[in-house]
Amino acid sequence: MIYAALPTGSFHGWGVCGKYIVKELSRVTEVRLITEGFDMNAIGDELDFRLLKQTLVSDREQQLVVSGQPLEVDYPVLQAINNITGSPNYARLRGINNVGYTFFENNILPGSYIENSARFFDMVVTGSSWCEEVLRSYGLQHVTTIIQGIDPTIFNPLYNEKEYLQDHFVVFSGGKFELRKGQDIVIRAYKILQDRYRDTVLVNSWFNQWPASMHTMAASSHIRFAPAANDYVTMINQILGDNGIDVNRVITLPLYPNIMMPRLYKNTDVALFPNRCEGGTNLVMMEYMACGKPVIASFSSGHKDVLTDDNCLKLENLRTITIANNDQNVATWDDPDLEEVVAKLDWSYHHRDALMHIGERAGEGLRKMTWQETGKRFYAILA
Repeated sequence: MIYAALPTGSFHGWGVCGKYIVKELSRVTEVRLITEGFDMNAIGDELDFRLLKQTLVSDREQQLVVSGQPLEVDYPVLQAINNITGSPNYARLRGINNVGYTFFENNILPGSYIENSARFFDMVVTGSSWCEEVLRSYGLQHVTTIIQGIDPTIFNPLYNEKEYLQDHFVVFSGGKFELRKGQDIVIRAYKILQDRYRDTVLVNSWFNQWPASMHTMAASSHIRFAPAANDYVTMINQILGDNGIDVNRVITLPLYPNIMMPRLYKNTDVALFPNRCEGGTNLVMMEYMACGKPVIASFSSGHKDVLTDDNCLKLENLRTITIANNDQNVATWDDPDLEEVVAKLDWSYHHRDALMHIGERAGEGLRKMTWQETGKRFYAILA
């Protein structure tokens, strides 16, 4: 048996990750899940909901853990790590083997982060090789990497020819709208492309459930960021319009569970991910590539665990920038070059046959990066 204290859901990366890890571990052993906000709407799928519901701990154990009271079990425990403190979300939940899983982007770490990770966990698992390298540079030794996966029953290259917008060049951009994800670069680059070619369309999936994160975009030098509307779609279209984007050639998606995205991916030509930092491998990018679709993406941080010379168009002209919070430096990220982004977009517009072959190679490579493989690696560490 394994106790797993993880977020679950279908609308954000941690939730998807937690859901699939529990599902895959359940194939090989009994799992007891500790999670908050568990309901059908969050999970987004009746079958997944029924499966995960069967793994939930007793009400008594759930209440003990959530209220901060001690719970010691004679089984391994897998917990999400707080990416600010380096401690487990439930510090008083302990097992015979305590494993933590972490994703972080703030790579200038306080000493307490390493101290907490060393004190609470027998093994720290990172969501990318980049995070592992950061932790090792600070002296943490008991650390390894297990990357996220894709569900090949949902994200696959079958029937991925465009059904809609066949006479348009369609650019997809995904990830929550914030400075780190680089949608300001997407907006500037796409503006140049739309002004050159009348047959372009931008499809964006940028819903952000954390307003403070979204407002980091105010620091961008690329766009004007002055949101005035409360309705999400109206607000994004207003931001796009403020920056010269023809919203008649834009499809702004509301919040969708990830399982609904493949049909949208398959009706686009290329995705653009000029992300400044990824503590994980960028699940949206992985799922897009798994559909046999090509990406233009920054070759840095967590992206490096997925991107190769032949499965994407790499953005490699990167400038190191320092990120501060309350006048304190918290991270160094890689800022993509706008001219390189535009050049790769323009090349894609004119080389669609070559672009399709890049997408085919992406789909072939991502077939091996499954949640089943992720689950097997976690089981090997926990059992």
